[in-house]
Amino acid sequence: MNIHEYQAKELLRRYGVAVLDGHVAWTPEEAAAAAAKLPGPVYVVKSQIHAGGRGAGRFQDDPQGKGGVRVVKSAEEAKAAAAAMIGHTLVTKQTGPQGKLVSRVYVEAGCDIRRELYLGLLVDRATSRLTIMASTEGGMEIEEVAEHHPEKILKVAVDPASGISGFHARKLAFGLGLEGKQVASFTKFVTALYKAVQDLDCAIVEINPLVVTGAGEIVALDAKVAFDDNALFRHKDLEALRDDSEMDPKELDAVRNDLNYVALDGEIGCMVNGAGLAMATMDIIKLYGSSPANFLDVGGTATAERVTEAFRIITSDANVKAILVNIFGGIAKCDMIASGIVAASKNLSLSVPLVVRLEGTNVERGKQILAESGLAIIPADNLADAAEKVVNAVKKAA
Repeated sequence: MNIHEYQAKELLRRYGVAVLDGHVAWTPEEAAAAAAKLPGPVYVVKSQIHAGGRGAGRFQDDPQGKGGVRVVKSAEEAKAAAAAMIGHTLVTKQTGPQGKLVSRVYVEAGCDIRRELYLGLLVDRATSRLTIMASTEGGMEIEEVAEHHPEKILKVAVDPASGISGFHARKLAFGLGLEGKQVASFTKFVTALYKAVQDLDCAIVEINPLVVTGAGEIVALDAKVAFDDNALFRHKDLEALRDDSEMDPKELDAVRNDLNYVALDGEIGCMVNGAGLAMATMDIIKLYGSSPANFLDVGGTATAERVTEAFRIITSDANVKAILVNIFGGIAKCDMIASGIVAASKNLSLSVPLVVRLEGTNVERGKQILAESGLAIIPADNLADAAEKVVNAVKKAA
């Protein structure tokens, strides 16, 4: 789950992470009032959407104008900047051409910036440890830095048994070329940030840019925080920060029905149990010449009701030209899944080709249910056979 920058900074502030003073504003008038509360003479007005690249973005109704992050020098200018953002659609490299509607802005105090750095914390699955990444290339997308200048990315893995120590932070500080007071400030910042990541069950935290001020202080100029969805049951207060308007309606529907769904831009809808199998299914669809319209994992404890909801979400995507169901029955038995497929197909009056591959517990009974359903369900013997048949079905329908 992602949250907005202003929400992230408020959470991090509670842990002692250095952030600038700021206030969220839902109207231009609130933006002016927010600026009046802050020390001048410079303020920054930031569009609040779940996407990066806001400063370099452009609004759909003003493609040649300013971006979604603007420096202003008075409360009136803050009001004008907010008016140009709120209620308008911002397009960045991460939103896609459709952009995202800005419903609020964050008005923040200005800062004496001397250097811009990058800092990130994430779970490294290769080491099963929280890894701290830092780079001198602040303000740039870390993916670009990794591709073109991998030597500029510093990494430190923290053993969860011992936790973070001063030497972890100092190693990064010296690698970034910090000195004197800056090292102490950086060590305090990283230690507080690590504590926040652990306590809040964050999947990733990015501070880009992390700035060194003229006074030698280390401050988060931006903050991106994403939480591990599987840990949200421990944090009802965090779950309340979810902004439904920032989510694809289909993805929001999936969350409410306990389904793992990610919308993509392909033409073949996928319903699979197990994330690994879902990834393999998407890969083989690409191999056979088409593309997946979604990632959808119904989980190991799928029920007929959840299968029906999964079909409903998949078919709500107008781009879907066919559906591939790929189930390996373990806890979720194949006959139960088959019954759910038949019920969903009838209830939803399914009009696109449906290819089903079943394997595992009660598979013969599951295949029998499908065969006796009277529906035009295309059976498949294995994953390759399923991919070939669903791609051919799309071509035939076209």
